[in-house]
Amino acid sequence: MKTAVIYARYSSDSQTEQSIEGQLRVCEEYAKTHDILVLNTYIDRAMTGTNDNRPDFQRMIRESNRKEWDYVLVYKFDRFSRNKYETAIHKKTLRDNGTKVISATEFIPNTPEGIIFESMLEGYAEYYSAELSQKIRRGNEESRLKGNLTGGTLPYGYKNVNKKAVIVDEDAAVVRYIYAQYSKDVYVKDIIAALTAKGILYNNKPFARNTVYKILKNERYLGIYRHDGTVYDHIYPQIIDEETFERVRKKVDKNKYGKRSTTVVYRLRNKITCGYCGSSVIAECGTAKSGSVKRYYKCSGRKHGRGCKKEAIRKDVLENIVLKTAIKALSDPKRMDAIVKNLLLRQEQTLREKGLLNTLIKEKRQAENALNIVMAAIERGVVNNTTQKRMVELENRCEELDKQILIEKSKNTVKLTEIDLKEHFLEALALEPKLLINFLVKQIILYDDKIQIYFNAPLRGGPDEDRGFSFYSEEKEYNAPAARKILLEMLI
Repeated sequence: MKTAVIYARYSSDSQTEQSIEGQLRVCEEYAKTHDILVLNTYIDRAMTGTNDNRPDFQRMIRESNRKEWDYVLVYKFDRFSRNKYETAIHKKTLRDNGTKVISATEFIPNTPEGIIFESMLEGYAEYYSAELSQKIRRGNEESRLKGNLTGGTLPYGYKNVNKKAVIVDEDAAVVRYIYAQYSKDVYVKDIIAALTAKGILYNNKPFARNTVYKILKNERYLGIYRHDGTVYDHIYPQIIDEETFERVRKKVDKNKYGKRSTTVVYRLRNKITCGYCGSSVIAECGTAKSGSVKRYYKCSGRKHGRGCKKEAIRKDVLENIVLKTAIKALSDPKRMDAIVKNLLLRQEQTLREKGLLNTLIKEKRQAENALNIVMAAIERGVVNNTTQKRMVELENRCEELDKQILIEKSKNTVKLTEIDLKEHFLEALALEPKLLINFLVKQIILYDDKIQIYFNAPLRGGPDEDRGFSFYSEEKEYNAPAARKILLEMLI
C-alpha cells in the first residue's frame, strides 16, 4: 500500500479554519479512493503561499528525507505554493526523497502534456497571488484616502469605530500628561511612578519605559500617518499640538538612551562594574552653572534609583588612572622581557615555517614543470589551439606567482633583534597609549576608595604567569582633583 501525508494551508484573506477542515476532508477522501494510507498531516494556519516561510511546510520538507511516505497530498497545487520557483525547488527535494506532490482536485496525467499542464497551474497560482496582492494594496490605498483604518494595532489613546480612528478621552488625557511632564524635563521613570500612583496602568501593568518612549515619538498623536513615503493627515485625530510635539521630539533625540557623543569618546564604556551593587557604570554628563559641560562615569544602579550610593567619578580622572596603570603594567622590566621573548619566539617560528612562501614556491615549481612539458610537446610538432592556450595560461600563472613570492619574501627579510623589539615596544607605548585600554583592559571594578583593573589575559613568562593581575588604590577621595597624584600598587 502506498503512503502519504497531507499538507493544508489557508491564508488570512477571507479564509478561516473551516478551509482547513474542507481541505483535509477532500484529501482523505482521495486517499481512501486510491487506497493510500495517510500517515500524518502538516497544517499552516493564516500563512501566505507566496513564500515558503511556513513552519509546518518546512518541517514537512525536512522530514521527507526519512523516506517514510510516497506522496504529499494537497487540496490544490496553490496550497503547496504560489511561487513557481520555490515550487520547483521543493518538488525537486521531495522527488529526491522518493516523494511526489499530488493534488486531490486537479488531475495531472503522467505524460509530457501533464508536465506542461502542471506548470500552467503553478504559473496561474502565482499570477492569482500577485493580482490579489495588487488588489489589496489598491484597496488599502483607497481606504487611506477616505480616512479609514487598514488594520494593525492602534496606538494608545485611539479605538477603532467602523474603521475610523476615534479618540479615547481618558487615554488621550494620559498621553497629554506624559507629553506635558516630559516637556518640563521630568524623567520617564518619575512619569511612570506618578501614573502608577494614580492607578493608571497599561494592560493592567505599570507603563514600561519603552512604551512611554514609543508614545513620545509617535507622529500619529500629531495627526500624521506615513505609509510608503506618503503622508496622510486625516486618518488619526490630533491629540498633541505641534509646538508640544516638536519640543518633546527634540528632547527625546537629545536624551536618547545609549546615544553616543560624536565628539567625545568614553574609552571605558562597557568595561566598568560597580563594586557595591554590581550594576554597570555608564557615561553621564551635566552642565555647570558656568555653562561648561562636565563628564562622568556613574553607577546605573544609582542613576535609576536602585539604592546604590556609589559616587560618580570624573571621566578624565578615571581614564587617566586606567591608562597609567596599563602603561605601568607593560613597562615593568620583567613583564616587558617576557613579552619581547615571546615575540622573538614567534618571529623565529614564522621564519622557519614560511608557510605561504613555501606553498607559492612549490606551486611555481609545478607550473614550470607543466610549462616544460607543453613546450616539449610543441617542439615535437604537437601544435594546436589547446597546447597554445595552455602555454599562455602557464606563462601567466608563473608571472603571477613570481610577484606573490617577491611580496612574501619581502615580509621575511627584516629580522628584528631583542633590542629592536624593546625600542618598538616603548615607542608604541608612547605613541598610542590610549589604544591599550581597548585591547588590554577586560574589566574594571569601581569602589569609592579603590579600583580593581583586570586585563584580558595573563602575560605569560612574567611575574603573572598563569593568572591575571589587578591594581588597586587606597586613596579615599580618588574622584577629586587630587586623584591625579594617585600611586597604584600591584596585587601580586
